[in-house]
Amino acid sequence: MAPDTHCCSRADLRRRLPVLAWLPNYSLRWLRMDVIAGLSVGLTVIPQALAYAEVAGLPPQGSCWTSSPALSLKASHPLPASQLALDRSRVGDAILGLVCMVLLLVLKLMREHIPPPHPEMPLGVKFSRGLVWTVTTARNALVVSFAALIAYAFEVTGSHPFILTGKIAQGLPPVRMPPFSVTTDNKTISFSEMVQDMGVGLAVVPLMGLLETIAVAKSFASQNNYRIDANQELLAIGLTNVLGSLVSSYPVTGSFGRTAVNAQTGVCTPAGGLVTGVLVLLSLDYLTLLFYYIPKSALAAVIIMAVAPLFDVKIFRRLWLVQRLDLLPLCVTFLLSFWEIQYGILAGTLVSLLILLHSVARPKTQVSEGQILVLQPASGLHFPAVDALREAMTKRALEASPPRSAVLECTHVSNIDYTVILGLGELLEDFQKKGVTLAFVGLQVPVLRTLLAADLKGFQYFTTLEEAEKSLQQEPGTQPYSIREDTAPEHRSSLLKSPSGP
Repeated sequence: MAPDTHCCSRADLRRRLPVLAWLPNYSLRWLRMDVIAGLSVGLTVIPQALAYAEVAGLPPQGSCWTSSPALSLKASHPLPASQLALDRSRVGDAILGLVCMVLLLVLKLMREHIPPPHPEMPLGVKFSRGLVWTVTTARNALVVSFAALIAYAFEVTGSHPFILTGKIAQGLPPVRMPPFSVTTDNKTISFSEMVQDMGVGLAVVPLMGLLETIAVAKSFASQNNYRIDANQELLAIGLTNVLGSLVSSYPVTGSFGRTAVNAQTGVCTPAGGLVTGVLVLLSLDYLTLLFYYIPKSALAAVIIMAVAPLFDVKIFRRLWLVQRLDLLPLCVTFLLSFWEIQYGILAGTLVSLLILLHSVARPKTQVSEGQILVLQPASGLHFPAVDALREAMTKRALEASPPRSAVLECTHVSNIDYTVILGLGELLEDFQKKGVTLAFVGLQVPVLRTLLAADLKGFQYFTTLEEAEKSLQQEPGTQPYSIREDTAPEHRSSLLKSPSGP
């Protein structure tokens, strides 16, 4: 037997290990962009993680350890809007945050208006352009550093107008197996008790993490014209959480905010994450004092300005013109995300599922009125749609005066289940009680074979609609083409033995 050439091929390795795709072609231009992006993200990782740890009421060092492995995705999640409280706002933080947002906006506009380089550009102009480009590209790191210097100056004078990041524990986390039991208050909690205490959160937390990760990936993929491999995203998030458990980190997901910072600073390859990881590792051991003075308001400004461009206002008008029903899950997700982003994603998913189920239960049907009623479902016929089909047939054909025969055009029906068969059988009985006929047209071979095997009383089918209408319009007593007692066994046997193809 020839070996499987597709197993562990070079293409599979490049897909599962993307470093094999970008590292051989790595350039110095990419290195400059990745370093700037890595530093910019790194300067927001630790203070942001500490802020989320404070909100969650968890030890701050765990959130820092989450960001430290170079293999990890950017972890914790955007700060929920429910944490915003105007009654607890501080004037100093509000002013500093607004100033930082203005500076970030000005630097962003400057970068967008930098003239493109050309060979005839003088050396001095090239140098000035490069300096402006570097400053505007690294604007997040510069603004955070600027805010930290201002905060330090106020702290030296004894004034405390800003909420600072504060102290964090130094040192790297020990690598060890996660504990499967803990002792608190002289009581040992076993692993099974931990699982019971987590309850539904054991399933909800991973589900929300996966949904958020895929949402982040799809958002930036659509903006930057590339496709994502959902399986690879799930593999990465799973591997990262397994490795993170060895260093006592928090659960890891994708992050809208940090991904936006990473993208807006011009990252070219995943090497930017390596720079971030190195910076975090160094800061955990040597630079914690420098991060002490970073105001949380400056960090909030960086995140707001990075995430704001992701909000596409035009999508509302496009959906209104193209598919208005899609506005429903969009608005539900948007509004509930102000409460908790996880609830917003889950609610939007459920609404989309309900819309999908509604389309299955109420398929669009083309109706041709006349002496004979013709109904053609525009999509497949599944069990939720049987009641709607029966209702339409009853109202249009059986409750008419006088009752009339009908044809069910099944060209778009590729398969049916047992519930559909039962519903069609009851519908055939209803037609027989009224003394009229229900015929089937355009049955695909697998569907026809299933209906013949069900041996429905009064089942009749035709190859074309013209044949059905001609037969049903004949004088009373003339039977249309159907499975009669003398030919049914033979004909049914040949169909049941035929191949499944059309």
